[in-house]
Amino acid sequence: MKKVKVLKSVLVSNKERAAENRRFFDDMNALVVNIIASPGAGKTSFIRRIVGTLPDPINVLVIEGDIRGQIDSELLAQQSIDVIQINTETACHLDAFMIAQVLPQIKKQYDVVFVENVGNLVCPAEFEIGEDFKLAILSTAEGDDKPYKYPLLFHLAAVVVINKVDLMPHVDFDIQEATAGIMQENPHALLFPVSAKTGEGFKEITEFILGEVHAKKKKT
Repeated sequence: MKKVKVLKSVLVSNKERAAENRRFFDDMNALVVNIIASPGAGKTSFIRRIVGTLPDPINVLVIEGDIRGQIDSELLAQQSIDVIQINTETACHLDAFMIAQVLPQIKKQYDVVFVENVGNLVCPAEFEIGEDFKLAILSTAEGDDKPYKYPLLFHLAAVVVINKVDLMPHVDFDIQEATAGIMQENPHALLFPVSAKTGEGFKEITEFILGEVHAKKKKT
């Protein structure tokens, strides 16, 4: 019982800090997308592809979460994408307090903030960071059973991207089975099959992101 009480306290405190982060981003009119996926699912490749697809003058910031190193940040920087690195050292997720610590580094206005969470299907789903919505990435190489085995993420994600559809002829992945598992957890989730390698499907997901950016600006 004591462990449950401690966990509840941590999550409540995190939620309060997340609300403060959200106010910061709302004042900037920035759409914040919390991207969660397994290691190797293609989070960085997805971000690089969609940033290259978004039209000017959409300004994008990426907050990059890793346990250690900055390999992905360096890849993003090569594409002239503004990026802030967070190394968690041991934590398997980003939380609202980690995001709060880097807010003073944001010196200009952004339309979209992509937060690439630490590669994990479990812990990142539990912690809000001040996002507008969670975007889960499921790659075809992982198998179609992940929505059944890791239901919380797919229950909470407003958007699910099925990445690496170019590999479907070569892997054991049933997209109908995966879709059924996602819909079982979240009938309102929006699904986008894409290939970050070939660009397939990015017209649709880009149009969706642009629509969310414009909708957010209309609220102010």
